[in-house]
Formats: sequence, C-alpha cells, structure tokens
Amino acid sequence: MRDGRDKLIVGLDLPTVAEAENTVRRLGETVSFYKIGYQLVFAGGLDFARDLVAEGKRVFLDMKLLDIDNTVARGVENIVGMNVSMLTVHAYPGTMAAAVEAARGSDLCLLGVTVLTSMDASDLRAAGYECDPQTLVRRRAAQARDAGMGGIVCSAAEAAMVRAVVGDDMAVVTPGIRPSGADHGDQKRVVSPTDALRSGSSHLVVARPIVKAPDPLAAARAILEEMEGALQA
Repeated sequence: MRDGRDKLIVGLDLPTVAEAENTVRRLGETVSFYKIGYQLVFAGGLDFARDLVAEGKRVFLDMKLLDIDNTVARGVENIVGMNVSMLTVHAYPGTMAAAVEAARGSDLCLLGVTVLTSMDASDLRAAGYECDPQTLVRRRAAQARDAGMGGIVCSAAEAAMVRAVVGDDMAVVTPGIRPSGADHGDQKRVVSPTDALRSGSSHLVVARPIVKAPDPLAAARAILEEMEGALQA
C-alpha cells in the first residue's frame, strides 16, 4: 500500500503529546505522514513534530498562518529549519507571497487554505463574504497558483474544480474525509476517500475516524484499502 501511505495524512487532533505518541505507536509502519495542528502544538507538539521527523515520519504542520507579511516570513524561516514536509498559510495574496519567498530553496511544501471545510455559504455570509464557497475557493486557488505555492487545502467536494485551476503539479490536500457511514462531526463538506482521490485530491487528511476509533490501526488499514482500490481503478 505504498502509494496509499504516501497520500494518507493522519490528523493527530489529540489533547496531549502522550496520546499522540500512543497513536503513532499503535499505527506503526502503516502510517508515515501526520498532521499536527493547534491543539497539539500548544501542548508541546512542536518538539513532538521534530521527534517524528527524526524518526523518518513526514509532518504536515497545520498552522494556517496569517499576519503581517514580515511576521509570516520570519515564522516560515524558522519552520523551514524543522524539516517538516507541509505548512499551511491562509490563501491571502500578501501572506502567500511572503511565505513563498521565505521558503525559497527549501523542500517545504506551502499550502494555501481556501475555505475551511467547517464553513458553508451561510457561514461565509455571516463573515462578510458575498460569494459562495466554490467561488471563493476558485479565486484563492488561482491566487495560490500565481504566488508559486506548493498546493491548496480545500474540501474534496471542490477538488476537481481546484485541480482544473492549479494543474497537475500542485498538491491538493483535502480534509473532511469520512469513510462511508462515519459521523460527519463538525465538517459540513465531506467526501469519501474514493471520491476524493477520483476528484483530484493528492493527499487525504483523516483524523477522528482513525484516532478516535476503538482500533486505530484497523481503521487506518480499512481506509488505505479503500484508497488503494480507488488508485488502481
């Protein structure tokens, strides 16, 4: 399942490093790529990210950076030194340009966050946007492409549209992935692993269906099996 393992990112959305370490231990060699976000970062997750990299794992640092350009650039410079594989910034043109310049010459794949998968049209209207999620995702994907970003984060429901905008070379990373029958939780725009891959996603982020499963290893293997089936179809 080498291809599937390269494309599956397990979100360590857990409250403590100890729980994250236990999950990684249980998943063993079946999973090689992990996402670390705010919850774990503020519980010592940055040092844990360095440990994962030292153990040969790949790390997606989901920080969704957004600040004045100089602050973003200085942060990205330090993150480059951590040797993580992916980093998110919000897909604002100035923010992306600053991040791209700061990461130039490194292997860090910068991902532009378009519209959070927990948001729908009514949420955007409440936030002051007068367009629907698809229109905003398309606009921000084009801006990320033009800025020289490494990829996009979007709902898998928009992956085909984004792939058409950014072409074949950029990563299209899709959270909100739920196997058939799984609870959607707080995600409003969810897609199955099979449909996400067939729509153009390059990487799938799966958190709760794996880390909160009674048997995380069995859950990960089931998702990988579904992914392999889609990749070979």
